[in-house]
Amino acid sequence: MTTEVTSPPTSASPTARQLWTRGRGVALALVLLVVAAVAIAVVRSDARHGRLDPHSADPLGSRAVAELLADRGVDTRVVTTLAEAADAAGPDTTLLVAVPDLLTPRRQTQLHAATEDSGGRTVLVASGIASVERLAPGVTADPANSLDSTLEPDCGLPAAVRAGSADTGGIRYSSDHPDADECYRSHRLATLLRVPDSSGAGDTVLLGAPDILYNDRLDKHGNASLALQLLGSRPHLVWYLPSPADASAVTEDEKSFFDLLPSGWLWGTLQLFVAAAVAALWRARRLGPLVPERLPVAIRASETVEGRARLYRKADARDRAALALRSATRIRLAPLVGVPGTQAHSPEALLPALSARLDGDGPSSPHTLLFGPPPGDDAALIRLADQLDALERQVRRP
Repeated sequence: MTTEVTSPPTSASPTARQLWTRGRGVALALVLLVVAAVAIAVVRSDARHGRLDPHSADPLGSRAVAELLADRGVDTRVVTTLAEAADAAGPDTTLLVAVPDLLTPRRQTQLHAATEDSGGRTVLVASGIASVERLAPGVTADPANSLDSTLEPDCGLPAAVRAGSADTGGIRYSSDHPDADECYRSHRLATLLRVPDSSGAGDTVLLGAPDILYNDRLDKHGNASLALQLLGSRPHLVWYLPSPADASAVTEDEKSFFDLLPSGWLWGTLQLFVAAAVAALWRARRLGPLVPERLPVAIRASETVEGRARLYRKADARDRAALALRSATRIRLAPLVGVPGTQAHSPEALLPALSARLDGDGPSSPHTLLFGPPPGDDAALIRLADQLDALERQVRRP
């Protein structure tokens, strides 16, 4: 009974140097992407950082207003959630909403319900068409902004009269409330509008532009006086900076990313997928059986063998070369000794029939030649090829 002896194939794995040579282009591209991302982040971290933040000393921050209010006994507290802003509303509190348009419609309605009868003051900074109708019912925002930045009071509101000219030019408002104060008009529409609530104890102030709250604009015209009077009428100031990540305001009607995409984009994407599928079917279709074609140049079989041998040698794959030689020899020997081709690679079927045809004077054991381990070097591989040829000649010999 014979036993097949095998050994692990010779490794043809690339070296660390080869891996680095192949992957250095990708690594360099990744480094360039990281450097570009850092550069973009640095460039974009300009003076707009901390916009309307009472803790920020940047030009567009509002720290100067907060410090002046603190000198007059008004404490300022910053909140970032709708729950905190709604809980803070009260008769002794001024609630400033920095960017009302960031609020979703449901959050705007909830905020108005919390401040409507609180008896305090609500200041809406640059509230546009998307938010003013819910935060201040009865007030309309004009789609055309003021062309002038600095405007005169032109109204009887004491705070505006004392402040004089100020940088309120921005969004323009109109109201059907009979007791509303319309100040700093631009083409007959107010850029500062005060609307008293139904009880008369509180009010809502709409400011068309945030310029009077900026650090770099506070010392211009009457900006400081107007800001201090509007925000300092109560002992407490709650500064609400709306955040899109406000978890307390997440509701069932908030839209997902796909809800925000226009319907045309969805249909267009579907059409692209259909077109890609049709193109794939068109390119992959079979028009009939394969038709052999004559090569334009005749290539000798020896050249093919030599080329394949060079590839094996370059990869140091003696195991694969030996396996190819032995497999071809077994396929040729099987019909010569009466073994079906399907059993040519079975030593139990091939070796007994082969031994019956040999006279015992062969160069080596048939089992070692046909099913032995891979050669250890190139010289052993050459000897194996010669011995296989000799074995085949011996079997073919009459």
